[in-house]
Amino acid sequence: MGPVPKPMPQAVVRWTLRLRWLRALDAALAGLILWGAVVGLAGVGRARAAGLLALALLGLGLAIRPIRVRWRPVTGAVGLAVSRGLRPGARAWYVRARDADVVLVTARRGLRLVIARPDLVSGEGMSVRRTRVLLLPAEAEDRR
Repeated sequence: MGPVPKPMPQAVVRWTLRLRWLRALDAALAGLILWGAVVGLAGVGRARAAGLLALALLGLGLAIRPIRVRWRPVTGAVGLAVSRGLRPGARAWYVRARDADVVLVTARRGLRLVIARPDLVSGEGMSVRRTRVLLLPAEAEDRR
């Protein structure tokens, strides 16, 4: 029988819940930008039609995975802010929508980090952009 996993710290659980709200803010910002662009092109007199067209374009953007994955201005800014102190050798929480794993940061270059998850083969890392994932320093969570 393997070791018993430790429960996630309460701060990490809160971040998993916040992540859903951050993604919703990304979508709301996209809708506002699309609406503003369509109103700017169609004119203020057609704001209702512009709103419907912007809503349709937003739905199309949400359905196309590459657009949905890359459009994360709010989540990306928050991800950069909370992971700015991570350096190679640091432990971090790799937070996703429903769970989080402790990872080891093995390399850092600009916006990219290479992390090693416990379930990966020894010596194998996963390169992630700090603007697309949420990595919280594990040491800061341990002190709370």
